[in-house]
Formats: sequence, C-alpha cells, structure tokens
Amino acid sequence: MTVWICRTCAVEHPDTDHPPQVCEICADERQWVPAAGQRWTTLEELHTPERKMAVEEVEPDLFGITVDPEVGIGQRALLVRTRAGNLLWDPTGYLDDDTVRRVRDLGPVVAIAASHPHMFGVQVEWSRALGGVPVLVNEADARWLARPDAAVRSWSGTLEVVPGVTVHQIGGHFPGSAVAHWPAGSGGAGALLAGDTISPNPDRVTVSFMRSYPNRIPLSGAVVERLARAVEPLAFDRLYGNFAGVVPAGAKAAVRYSAARHIAWVNGEHDDET
Repeated sequence: MTVWICRTCAVEHPDTDHPPQVCEICADERQWVPAAGQRWTTLEELHTPERKMAVEEVEPDLFGITVDPEVGIGQRALLVRTRAGNLLWDPTGYLDDDTVRRVRDLGPVVAIAASHPHMFGVQVEWSRALGGVPVLVNEADARWLARPDAAVRSWSGTLEVVPGVTVHQIGGHFPGSAVAHWPAGSGGAGALLAGDTISPNPDRVTVSFMRSYPNRIPLSGAVVERLARAVEPLAFDRLYGNFAGVVPAGAKAAVRYSAARHIAWVNGEHDDET
C-alpha cells in the first residue's frame, strides 16, 4: 500500500491502495484546493535528483530544515538541540535518507511536534525514520490527523518536551495551535517558535494573527488579546515563524504592539482612515 501525500499541503494520509477522495485539511476554509481539483503524490514520486534538502544552523543549537523545490506549503522545519534531546518542530512534507542521517548526527530527536495541522507534514514518516520518535498532536486538533500511528501522543495545555523546551497551546489559528518556548535561545534571552500561530511579518518588527493566511480571514480582537496574554509570561526576545521569518529582537514587545494594532483596526478605531 502507499502513503499518500497531498500535493497542496504535503500532509501525509493513510497507507491505502488508492488515494483518498479529499484532503480535509485543504477543503477547510483556512486552506484551499487547486482549481484543477485534489492532487496526490508519494515520497517515491517526490524523490528526484533535482529535489534537495538542506540542514542549516539558524543560531547556536537551532537548525532549519528546508526542501527545494518545495513540497506542499513549503515550511521550514526547526530542530532545537538540547543536552536532554532534540525537538523537531513543524516537520517538512518530505524527507530523504541523507537528511535523516544529518538530523541524527545532531543528537537524538525525542519528539516531533507541529504548531498546527497545516504543519503536520510527513510527521509519521519522520518518526519511523528516526526510530519511532513520539509525534505530539494536540487533543483539540486530533480530528485533523489524517494518518494515525502508534507513535502519536496526545497533549493539551502545556507540556515540557525536554528540560528547557516547553510547548504551549494558545489556540487562534486552530483551537490546538501552539508555540514552543526555548528559554536558552537568542543567547539566553529566550526564543519562541511560533509557526504561524503568531506569524512574523516581513518588516521583522511586527507579527500577525489570522484564522486563515491564504484566504485572509482575521481573528477577532478578543481572540488576539487572548493570544497575546497567553505568551506574556514567557521570557523571549526572538520569535521564529515557519517560513524562515523572524523577529530577531524585541519580539515580546512586537507581540504586544501588534496585538494592540490588530485589535484597534478590527474594532473600528481607525475607520476614519479608510
């Protein structure tokens, strides 16, 4: 049987003789199905001489994993390295043997987690390639898990993945949307791996909060206030998104400012400017 991968989002689906009729993640209003209809691929089909993966140091003990040409949404996975083991965050929708070897060389991966279902990628394939590593799926988003596996572990609220790395469910984009807090990041000032739960903007000094990024559906002011309050107790100066975007410094202040700006606009405080 074949592990089917949605060409649009690169989320893996069950081992079956025939592909599913639909990718539920892409059929949801937060994502999209191509005009030509649902399309599927496999790891075997994606494995071509032209497709390369890179593992590059982002900062000490943080590594980015990318695929070129990109697959699906095209996220950059992040690998946090600690003495107690590593976390693979927002896993890619493709992998190859050489990249698995390089990831292993950086130390044992003890957990795989995604900020939200769009970032599930081929998380079960990553788990199997790394020796059955636990795949953490938030209970609130369990319905979006297209490929169940014995490696999947449910969680909710706050979970310390390894000493010094904690995942926090804050919701917003999805009910189970999460961030990973790494206090040792940014030279000890703390880093937040936020996926697009809280998304760094191209200006590198502000962030965005959305229900859907491709379909431009905003979150309410009340929800954005809740997200900003949820990360306020965490110590962080840098914030990483899932497409190589970053707020390199002053990230906590950027979240506060951006939340206030978002709330003011959706509440109509700037309607006279439109």
